[in-house]
Amino acid sequence: MNFDYNTTRNELILAEYGRNVQNMVKYIIELPDLEERNKYAQAVIDLMGFLNPHLRDVADFKHKLWDHLHIISGYKIDVDSPYPKPSPEDALVKPQHIGYPQQKITYKHYGKTVETMIEKAKAVEEPERRAAMVQGIANFMKMAYVTWNKDSVADETILKNLRELSGGQLQLDDNINLNKVEFKPVVTRPVNNNNRGRNNNNGKGRQNNNNNNNSNNRTQRNNNPKQRH
Repeated sequence: MNFDYNTTRNELILAEYGRNVQNMVKYIIELPDLEERNKYAQAVIDLMGFLNPHLRDVADFKHKLWDHLHIISGYKIDVDSPYPKPSPEDALVKPQHIGYPQQKITYKHYGKTVETMIEKAKAVEEPERRAAMVQGIANFMKMAYVTWNKDSVADETILKNLRELSGGQLQLDDNINLNKVEFKPVVTRPVNNNNRGRNNNNGKGRQNNNNNNNSNNRTQRNNNPKQRH
């Protein structure tokens, strides 16, 4: 008995479509009639879109499917494609190199963001706002330090690094506790209770009217002698 293993088969060109699609494309290539090839090619395109629904979010969804059809066929399929036929050279084009920014960072574990925040804080002239920003930067520096270092860090080390990075312009008290963030609470607007008061008054008014009506009805029954008998 002979077994057919994937290791003995031809390599899948685009594995996300599976071997059945690749075999169907191979069958279409061998069809002699152009009209019949176009009909089967459209059916395979619909199947490819069904097998990969995530491609529907990609721009030029149909264009990409037709390109994949040509790639699976080894650029041998002869059909009337609604898009230009891709060439094998297009697959060999290397993407443009994206340059990595070369920036000098004094302390890698703090990152460039801390240095940017320090420069922003140095430009603030309002004392209260400046102090709040320095407090937040110091707390962030401690969080970043313990993220990249297993050992705990003393507050004195953070304050020393803060003075060094700011050129001595940003400082905090030596007895400050960086484990506790001391920011001012957000001031919220008072809730407008006027509508609520009107609703409550209306409810009380309706209840009082009902009570008055019930009292009047009882009084009328008591005054009517026929109803007592």
